[in-house]
Amino acid sequence: MSFFKEIKEDIGAVLKRDPAARNSLEVLLCYPGIWALIWHRPAHWLYRHNLRLLARILSQLTRFFTGIEIHPGATIGRRCFIDHGMAVVIGETTEIGNDVTIYQGVTLGGTGKETGKRHPTIGNRVIISAGARVLGSFKVGDDVKIGSGSVVVNEVPDGSTVVGVPGHVVRRYGEPIEDMDQVHLPDPVEQQIVDLEQRIKHLESVIEKLTNER
Repeated sequence: MSFFKEIKEDIGAVLKRDPAARNSLEVLLCYPGIWALIWHRPAHWLYRHNLRLLARILSQLTRFFTGIEIHPGATIGRRCFIDHGMAVVIGETTEIGNDVTIYQGVTLGGTGKETGKRHPTIGNRVIISAGARVLGSFKVGDDVKIGSGSVVVNEVPDGSTVVGVPGHVVRRYGEPIEDMDQVHLPDPVEQQIVDLEQRIKHLESVIEKLTNER
């Protein structure tokens, strides 16, 4: 696919997913995520052709102007949408599928000084909410939603909703992935507290009944 056709697709993805985007010109001029992706492509080309110092210089210049740090070794699919984007970090061996949405403050990183593949592989149609951390060389499946502030350190199956620190699956195929809501996600800790309260009430009623029978 041609360079300019990919840019057109990226702009279309923003218009589709961001209600604040009004037209293509505004997106091109005012969205740092678009420019981070535009400059990542030549940086990635340089990296693959072993011009790695030039690639890193270009990626660092892009970071300076956009606030988004994408290592030139990272592989990014079509129609990726980096919304706002400030403080987004995408590591060297990260692989990102198609139609992925990444919000500000997201890190797709490693867990130490291991070599080889050390960053995550992100599937298609994934939403990674603000401040989330995905750390390690595992796969996040297709149609996954990762809640704000979550820290994901293990593989995530297709169609899952992940929340918490460390992140854990709280729902599978519960909602269509087109739902961009990052707020109304299930809270497993709250649910456990509710379950405990119900159990305590039940035990109290049993004790009261036994006490009255004496």
